[in-house]
Amino acid sequence: MNTHLHITAWALAIILLLVVIVLQKTGKAKGAKITHMILRLDYLLILYSGGSLLTNYLNGGGPMMTEAIIKSVAGLWVIVAMEMIAVRTGKRKATKGAWIQLIIALIITIALGFGRLEGGLLP
Repeated sequence: MNTHLHITAWALAIILLLVVIVLQKTGKAKGAKITHMILRLDYLLILYSGGSLLTNYLNGGGPMMTEAIIKSVAGLWVIVAMEMIAVRTGKRKATKGAWIQLIIALIITIALGFGRLEGGLLP
């Protein structure tokens, strides 16, 4: 259950980030601000579900515990990068570095979450 909630929250966050960027670039500041606040609420859902999943790994111990911690740190990095992109786009500042960070952190997170850790989609 927590895994599905976590994946759904991440998918929603990525969609909301793209909507925020589009609204900001088209000059719809009020809509962008509202959507950005909803995105921030979604971060809380991500943190809750991710924390629950991490707690399951920490309680179980085992060889995957270190990878679960690394995935959690990379997941926090993804959230920070998404927030940097949203804020910098609103301020009309350069976002190239934040996009690079987002892509790197997202690759690490997805590789560990789906490929390595138990409960992922890949064997």
